[in-house]
Amino acid sequence: MERRENLPATQDSKTNNHHQQQSEAAAIAENQSRTQPAPPPFRFSNRVVLKTILEGEDGGVGFVGRRVVVGGWVRTSKEIRKESAAAPEQQLPAGGGQVSRISPGHKDVSCVEMLQARIPLFRSIIKILAGGSHGAFGGCSGTSPVREKLPPASPESRIQRPPPPSTAYLLVSDGSCAASLQVVVDSSVASPALFLPIGTCLLVEGILRLPQSPGKHRVELSVEKVLHIGTVEKDKYPLAAKRVPLENLREASHFRHRSTTVASVMRVRSALTFGSHTFFNNGGFFYVQVPIITNTDAEGFSSKFQVTTLLSGKEDAPAKGGDELSIEAVKAAIREKSSLVEELKRSESNREALAAAVQDLRKTDQLAAQLEAKQQKTPKPGFLTTKSSKLNVAEDFFSRQVHLTVSGRLHLESYACALGNVYAFGPRFQADRYANPRYQAAEMWMLEAEIAFSQLEDAMNCAEEHLKFICKWVLEKCTGDMGFISNRIDKTCIDRLQATIACSYERIAYMDAVEILKKVTDKRFETSLVWGIDLTAEHLSYLADEMFKKPVIIYNHPRDIRPFYARLNDDLKTVATFDMVVPKVGKLVSGSQNEERIHMVETRIKELGLPIAQYEWYLDLRRHGTVKHSGFALAFDLMVLFVTGLPDVRDAIPFPRTFGKANN
Repeated sequence: MERRENLPATQDSKTNNHHQQQSEAAAIAENQSRTQPAPPPFRFSNRVVLKTILEGEDGGVGFVGRRVVVGGWVRTSKEIRKESAAAPEQQLPAGGGQVSRISPGHKDVSCVEMLQARIPLFRSIIKILAGGSHGAFGGCSGTSPVREKLPPASPESRIQRPPPPSTAYLLVSDGSCAASLQVVVDSSVASPALFLPIGTCLLVEGILRLPQSPGKHRVELSVEKVLHIGTVEKDKYPLAAKRVPLENLREASHFRHRSTTVASVMRVRSALTFGSHTFFNNGGFFYVQVPIITNTDAEGFSSKFQVTTLLSGKEDAPAKGGDELSIEAVKAAIREKSSLVEELKRSESNREALAAAVQDLRKTDQLAAQLEAKQQKTPKPGFLTTKSSKLNVAEDFFSRQVHLTVSGRLHLESYACALGNVYAFGPRFQADRYANPRYQAAEMWMLEAEIAFSQLEDAMNCAEEHLKFICKWVLEKCTGDMGFISNRIDKTCIDRLQATIACSYERIAYMDAVEILKKVTDKRFETSLVWGIDLTAEHLSYLADEMFKKPVIIYNHPRDIRPFYARLNDDLKTVATFDMVVPKVGKLVSGSQNEERIHMVETRIKELGLPIAQYEWYLDLRRHGTVKHSGFALAFDLMVLFVTGLPDVRDAIPFPRTFGKANN
């Protein structure tokens, strides 16, 4: 008995200790908040960015007690109903009589009364058999009266009960960081049904406080006012399911960045962009925007997207008048007129109206026949027509054949000959339908640099320093996101970046790389190794991932597999080019020292059969004040793969364009 009496006291002491610890922590946080300023609102609105609160050293504890406005999207939610006080049991009348409610747990209620209250049919049978006697069925209680059934309540007397009070716990993210803020909304502030669906947008005002129960959240927001709710059609929202695979998210590229994984990747991508701009700005480079539409093929052998306006001529525009009518609308009119004719035939009351309706129906049938005949001659959607089978480029917008640029290095070179050191950053396009979509998309962003008065080794040094700089930059600027990516995508990503920063890159000539790969006995390559071939992704991966286990720079490639502008070496077989190969991704950077000798460039253009007229402007750079120069191009989307460990470049591009895929 003594142990039983002590149990509640022990439980109460534990509860009191917990509340005491909570009170002490709250008091400490409140004292800290008096000296800690409130988190600053975003410069262009009154809301506080969650990164300001959650990515501090104390996780936001220093801001406890502060009033803030936050906005974001619901990632997860749950509703907890509050415990309501039990309704008092009604005292049964001593002498018998009608009551509106019988409590099942009341001691004075007999077994018969319980059955009468819950089973109307059984109660009726008892009344018939008992014949009004109170003691006929007294097995449970011989003196208990039979209770009469209450008449049904009228609709006017029925009162709509309010939903029970509850509290909603939401994890809200505004996209500024990987962490989410726990937001607590009481049902007295707003109905939980409005913001419980995943993806709901909220703008709320409240007080930052310590969580009432210990957990992974160091601070939470107690909402006092809801300023905005952006509702969600939860049956159609594509991210409602948990942990949607990345390949499924590609079908909803306009929503997928609301997922934690894609959002972290895009923040890393943003940091890499800003880090690259910082590197070149600190290095004395000028930022130049090169054209996307050009008539010059920078590579000489690329698959290009042609740009033309001739495929949207006037002959394809719909004619005015009746041709604007669709066949579906005419058929719908036929059905209506047919119904009218049938109705007039049944009534037999107005022959003139019937004759007019029949005539109108015949004209509509003729119109439908004409539209169907014309539709058969018109190409189906997805096919384009022109005035002739061969395009007349003289009538085109630019009066010449142009395409989307494959590389900006040639145009960048012209500015290097005036400004010294320049770089460009933008989309480049390849219409290669046979490319591996995991590593190449139709539209990929390239970071290109050109250095005047430099040679091949200078470009290699610049590319190496740039890679180390942005790896260090992303580790310092994206600590939270890289931690999340390490847990969710690739556990080795942080170690890989740290090793890339610390190591010295291996530099080998193309000829030496071929000889090294020929001696490999523990692996059989699909492509035979002979001098003069372009090393495949399999060869490059073996060198970087298995042999050297660090970035490798391969230089001096055969002239026949490199662009025409690469400078010819003294052996007349190789050109001054280089590829930087990194683990997990493969070739990340390609660069070269460009040919400054005009006769060499002209010879290479003729060898490749390129129209020399298109390159006259490029040859002018050699005719007037030529200079030795070099540069490189970094595949920026592949850089995101290298940093994050993603296996597919389509998940590193905000809106990927690949063969047959351009949904939005």
